[in-house]
Amino acid sequence: MRIVDGDTVVVSLGGVDEKIRLIGIDTPESVDPRRPVECFGKEATAHINELIPPGTSVRVERDVEARDRYDRLLAYLYRSDDDLFVNQQMLADGFANTATYPPNVTHVDSFLVAERSARADGRGLWSACPHE
Repeated sequence: MRIVDGDTVVVSLGGVDEKIRLIGIDTPESVDPRRPVECFGKEATAHINELIPPGTSVRVERDVEARDRYDRLLAYLYRSDDDLFVNQQMLADGFANTATYPPNVTHVDSFLVAERSARADGRGLWSACPHE
């Protein structure tokens, strides 16, 4: 496994490296060459690397749509050893905000709860970055 940024990872599935975009979350940009690094972008990338460091076994679950317009696999990630739900943990820890793209909305309610809690407690980007 390799981390691209806070909401994109590369995982070996059946011997094929697949770029996976985590469904339901959006983290500040840290690697897009067309845009400056956003507030908390590097921290979000570091945090997902702490949650699922290289070599971590993960379970991949899909929703309705298989791929996005960039041909990335759209998925929910769970850490295999303890079933930690990575997408939701990024929200709960304050390193992402909820990004809903129907029809991939299976976990939207729990994602919104996790984000609201992080925001209310000022965790992560909610205390470090200016917000509208």
